[in-house]
Amino acid sequence: MELEPVADLPEIRPGDDIAELVADRAALEPGDVLTVASTIVSKTEGRVANLEDYPVSGRAQEIADRIADVADEEKDPRFAQAVLEESTELLIDCPFLLTETRFGHICVNAGIDRSNVPDHDILLLPKKPTESAERIRSGLTERGIEDVAVIVTDTCGRPFRHGQRGVALGWAGMPASRDWRGELDRDGHELGVTVQSVVDELSSAANLVTGEGAGGTPAVVVRDWDFGDHEGSDELFRAVEDDLVRQALRNWRFDD
Repeated sequence: MELEPVADLPEIRPGDDIAELVADRAALEPGDVLTVASTIVSKTEGRVANLEDYPVSGRAQEIADRIADVADEEKDPRFAQAVLEESTELLIDCPFLLTETRFGHICVNAGIDRSNVPDHDILLLPKKPTESAERIRSGLTERGIEDVAVIVTDTCGRPFRHGQRGVALGWAGMPASRDWRGELDRDGHELGVTVQSVVDELSSAANLVTGEGAGGTPAVVVRDWDFGDHEGSDELFRAVEDDLVRQALRNWRFDD
């Protein structure tokens, strides 16, 4: 497998066509996977907001005050308000905000980013990342570039471990996971639970190339990677009824 960054992409503006920008700079081939950082997808979709746009509710002020008291960290109540408005559920409200986004992703601060935007601006995640991936893929097809899968990526922390890694928010042109259930291991035992999240693994691999901070490399082409002869699955975000951790969090508070 090879990973090649898409070089010389310009600063992305609202309305820019990511498919066109990539097609002009990368020799894409059938079977390739294009990973695109959610930051540039959000910028093309106009998902930049200003903190002044968020009148502070009583709930947001309460959250900011509580974090300041418990964690000894100033939290702008306008930022807390933005997080609330981008979330369907607040799982933890102190000492940080762990939320479910409107498309089902669990992450800190609803994935709102304050990097690489002006001082008082914030960058929201794409509203529907899978639809964003589908638009980019369709744009490539319109330019004669067939059979290229697209993954919209972000970086996210991990329970029980330090550091972040790349994850998929949306995808098109490939299943989210390889389903190994029903296949046999080397000793002939049937696998009963193994579902491999390949869109997350490819996102993590691409993140080694894109880097963080001021790297300015938001798109990577993955080549010579083979899904293999496996069943595919598009289930990536765990349903609430199957998520024991989320159910436990609903019954837990930091100060209990």
